[in-house]
Amino acid sequence: MESKSKEFLLELLSTPSPSSMEMGIQKKWMNYIKPYADDIRTDHAGNVIGVLNPEAEFKVLLAGHCDEIGLVITKIEEDGFLRFSKMGGISPKVAVGMKVDILGYNKRITGVIGANAEHHGGVKDKVEFEDLYIDCGARSREEIAQFVQIGDLAVYKREPEWLMDRYISGRGLDNRTGAFIVAEVLRRLSGKDLNVGVYAASTVNEETNLGGAYFAAAGVNPTMAIACDVTFATDYPGVNKSKYGDVKLEHGPVLAKGAPINIKINQLLENAAKSLNMDVQYELTPRNTGTDADRMRYTGQGVPVALVSLPLRYMHSPVETASIKDIELEIDLLVHMIEQLKGTESLNPLED
Repeated sequence: MESKSKEFLLELLSTPSPSSMEMGIQKKWMNYIKPYADDIRTDHAGNVIGVLNPEAEFKVLLAGHCDEIGLVITKIEEDGFLRFSKMGGISPKVAVGMKVDILGYNKRITGVIGANAEHHGGVKDKVEFEDLYIDCGARSREEIAQFVQIGDLAVYKREPEWLMDRYISGRGLDNRTGAFIVAEVLRRLSGKDLNVGVYAASTVNEETNLGGAYFAAAGVNPTMAIACDVTFATDYPGVNKSKYGDVKLEHGPVLAKGAPINIKINQLLENAAKSLNMDVQYELTPRNTGTDADRMRYTGQGVPVALVSLPLRYMHSPVETASIKDIELEIDLLVHMIEQLKGTESLNPLED
């Protein structure tokens, strides 16, 4: 991976972007793609879409959501402690003992999520969010209220780190890696003679309501759409592979199979992988995907969708871990597939 691209990935992973507060990361994403896009669009949801070949009738929408899971402040206690709930799928067990960055209305401040000492009984076996609090060092409600109010958001205070120079670990790889992949696909396709229009979208709100995906697809009205997200790797101790499948880091991108997925887009992806001599993995999504693909599919007159995912260990924890090799392979796969499109392909599964 080029050093400039690697720096951009680390910048995305270091920028707080809890769902509903993605403005900062979106401005960075937009600045990165600006030299490569023929056009840049934004919308009222907060999406940013970079466009190549906007005159083409056949339009490919790539969507990677930039929002991450977070915490939301629900109450300020008299003694200055903060109560909170989740913004997206955070486990209270993982939150215990973590440092957090509170994105206060008046100041960004550090806090810690207290953990009861073992000497005093320890943490409850079935800990819930109502059992937890954030300690910012404030002595009173009045003191902390100068910086934080109810509804402010927080993220884990955790910077990305390299593991053995092959894996990247940190918070929010779900799915700022997807936003990165979409940007890199656009960059690498820039200036090429394409037969189709490419609409690379960094979407918002996926972790909470999928609203960004709806706005993006409704605005673009694409011929086809591909969600670029993450999926559960199962290559670490304690995972039941018989139940959850066999997905490994460094074994390539993961294609979804199931009722929501357009079989012809998957065939295009598989043909591109074969042409590149690239291995792909599979996951099953029988009813829905749980990603932007679900909402994009139901816009306009209906949009054929596919899902290409990055294998990810420790989903929705502060130490999500992915392989740089898999990121590169996914970018290569999408670039090659789009380059091969003639713009006359039928995505109707009943047509040859």
